[in-house]
Amino acid sequence: MSAVEHEFEPVPGLPADLPEGEAIVWQGRPQWRMLARRGFKVRWLAAYFAVFVAARTVSTVTSGQWSEGAVQLVAMIAVFSACLGLCQLLAWLAARSTLYTITTHRVVMRIGVALPITWNLPFARIAAADRIQRPEGDGDIVLRLVAPDRVALFHLWPHSQMTGLLRASPTLRAIAEPTMVAARLEEAVRRWSAAHGELTVAAAPIEPRDVADEDRQRIRVAPALASQLQS
Repeated sequence: MSAVEHEFEPVPGLPADLPEGEAIVWQGRPQWRMLARRGFKVRWLAAYFAVFVAARTVSTVTSGQWSEGAVQLVAMIAVFSACLGLCQLLAWLAARSTLYTITTHRVVMRIGVALPITWNLPFARIAAADRIQRPEGDGDIVLRLVAPDRVALFHLWPHSQMTGLLRASPTLRAIAEPTMVAARLEEAVRRWSAAHGELTVAAAPIEPRDVADEDRQRIRVAPALASQLQS
């Protein structure tokens, strides 16, 4: 597992040409509206701000200070709207600058708005992959790293899912057709495992679902388990 800063891409999403025998299986990027909801939590922020606006409205009505209260209420709404707009802009920029790549040997994440960084995640360092399918049609692919590999939460955010205190798993966030992407990853892992039959990779522990309505499946990245999916 490695991270590389770069200014030039010989192949979109990759810091260098692919070695002989390695091929791209899939490339894609987050859907920015879904990334805003999943990664930047704009709906939670909107609800949080709405509580403050409602409280301020009630305070204005009960106090009878209509002029002063109305000015403060308008200012509050303007500030909160600007914050939500900024979060959506950041989500759009993050999605636009991101490119996820699955090859026959690894997963590559090109992320970063101002300074692009490429994360190389070889199959040998991935213990398992969780596919999370959501009712809206988007989903995530959560990559569980082999111990003792770990990634700090803010190194990859919002392309990560928390798995512990300030620790996270690399995640292909808010992608369209996650079932298809998971199938391609599983097939790439199966072929790679068949070619590296002596390699033993520890499987990550299965963690509880994050929300009740998620459809979650797990791809085990190990020679004997690569083709198995578990709920």
